[in-house]
Amino acid sequence: MISRPLADTSACVFDAYGTLFDLTSASRRCRDALGDKAEAMSALWRSKQLDYTWLRSLMGRHAEFWQVTGDALDYAMAQLGFADPALRERLMDAFLNIEAYADARAVLETLRRARRPAAILSNGSPSMLGAAVASAGLGQLLDHVLSVEDVGVYKPDRRVYELATRRLAVPAERVCFVSSNGWDAVGAASFGFKAVWANRNGAPRERLPAQPVAVIDSLAELPALLGL
Repeated sequence: MISRPLADTSACVFDAYGTLFDLTSASRRCRDALGDKAEAMSALWRSKQLDYTWLRSLMGRHAEFWQVTGDALDYAMAQLGFADPALRERLMDAFLNIEAYADARAVLETLRRARRPAAILSNGSPSMLGAAVASAGLGQLLDHVLSVEDVGVYKPDRRVYELATRRLAVPAERVCFVSSNGWDAVGAASFGFKAVWANRNGAPRERLPAQPVAVIDSLAELPALLGL
């Protein structure tokens, strides 16, 4: 095992939702209304959100992530027995102003001190990402915030990952790409990035072509892999 498998990279690109931003924070803020269904809401909402991005990509029926997020929430609320427009509005607002993980800020600060370019590459629309970055106070720590809206298709389409190489002017093999989503890390690795899977939940590896160069439990482990 190479102790510093990312030492030859020159830029770090992060997925946003689930990697830098805590997806459970939206439902957690509405626990007073969701009660013991808060965790189920968070899990089902996220599952349908991803399903709809993949299905829309396959169908050639792209829509912005804000619509996809709302459609997924509508499904989750119906499945769990909630018919409350005010609660829907609260949940969507909480997602728009989603909380960042503590280790996200710490690793971005380390990259900034090391003068290592850092970017977000996300399914999120520009307005969603702008709100999340501003709410979390991460704007000064990021060099780019990139959205799939520039290519009109969702991850793991290769055109999304190519967007990062174009904007950063860095070849794929020199990009460290970090995601908490195993399928996203595999997609990035297949494209040619040095991918790192931030496996926050201890999930098994994906049975898909290509694999990340490293698996970590927390973003706090990333600087050592970069040789910082």
